[in-house]
Amino acid sequence: MRNSTSARAFVAVLACAAFVWTLVLSVSPQLHERIHHDANAVNHSCAVTIIASGNCDHSPVGPLLGAPAAIAPFSEPVDLKSVWVQPLCLGAHIFAHAPPVVA
Repeated sequence: MRNSTSARAFVAVLACAAFVWTLVLSVSPQLHERIHHDANAVNHSCAVTIIASGNCDHSPVGPLLGAPAAIAPFSEPVDLKSVWVQPLCLGAHIFAHAPPVVA
C-alpha cells in the first residue's frame, strides 16, 4: 500500500515539475531557444509554444451537412378522416359517491 502511494506522489510531483518547467520556458524565449534550437521557426510546435500562445490548434471542424430532403412515400396526398372518440371517464359518474353535504 505504501509503495503505491509513494509511486503516485512521485508521478504527481514529476507532472507538476514538468508543468512548472514549461511555464518557465514560455516566459523566457532565450532559455527556450537553448533547449530547442529551432524555437524561433514559424512551424515550431511544442508544449512551450502552446502554453505561450494560450491555446491549442485543433483540427478544423468538418462542414455542416443539411438534413436530407424529405421523400414522399405516396405520389398523391392521402385524405385523413377524423373520428370523434368519446372519453371513457364521462360515463363513469366519478362524483356519484361523494360525501354528503353537511347542512
